[in-house]
Amino acid sequence: MEDFMKGFFISLEGPDGAGKSTVLQEVLKQIGPEMKTQYLVTREPGGSKIAEKIREIILDPENDKMDDRTEALLYAAARSQHVEEIVKPALMQGKVVFSDRFVDSSLAYQGAGRDLGIKEVKEINDFATGGLEPDLTIFFDLDPEIGLKRIKKLRPDNEDRLEQEKLAFHKKVYTGYKEVEKLYPDRIKTIDASQALEQVVEDTVNLIKSYLPELF
Repeated sequence: MEDFMKGFFISLEGPDGAGKSTVLQEVLKQIGPEMKTQYLVTREPGGSKIAEKIREIILDPENDKMDDRTEALLYAAARSQHVEEIVKPALMQGKVVFSDRFVDSSLAYQGAGRDLGIKEVKEINDFATGGLEPDLTIFFDLDPEIGLKRIKKLRPDNEDRLEQEKLAFHKKVYTGYKEVEKLYPDRIKTIDASQALEQVVEDTVNLIKSYLPELF
């Protein structure tokens, strides 16, 4: 991260249905009051007015003719706006930024899932973000088949365009995540998301406290 940024950037990653948002809510109930600085919770695609509009286009089930490269570029465009408008200003103010998904999602979903290449997708996202990377990425590891079953149970009639993809696509995404995990072992730390929610939350709290003790 650039020297002028005083905050800390934590991204949360995982296959659909891994429970990132739910876990983060519970984690912040525990550690939020303990942190020395303010925190901001955001998400991708989205997080800002323009990026949220791009999100609607990307995830709209009616856009089933979207080209894979178009999809990757729309994610990068939303991310660029999100970083400039939300993430960087918060980091410059010294805040802790928690983002539900960041570049690693594109590497897994478009790089591996869409067969566009992890290296190629990384390049367009480096351009979009100015090379910004999280201080810590928490990967919630869950078999994609279990994740999709969770989604169908929670919102059976409200799946977005990517969630509606066949299991084979989600398996490729999962394999992509495991490849990305190997590329950035110092930054990406894994939590077993198949455990009970209470255990996943406890493991996540312990990870954040041990990896970024300066926050407390």
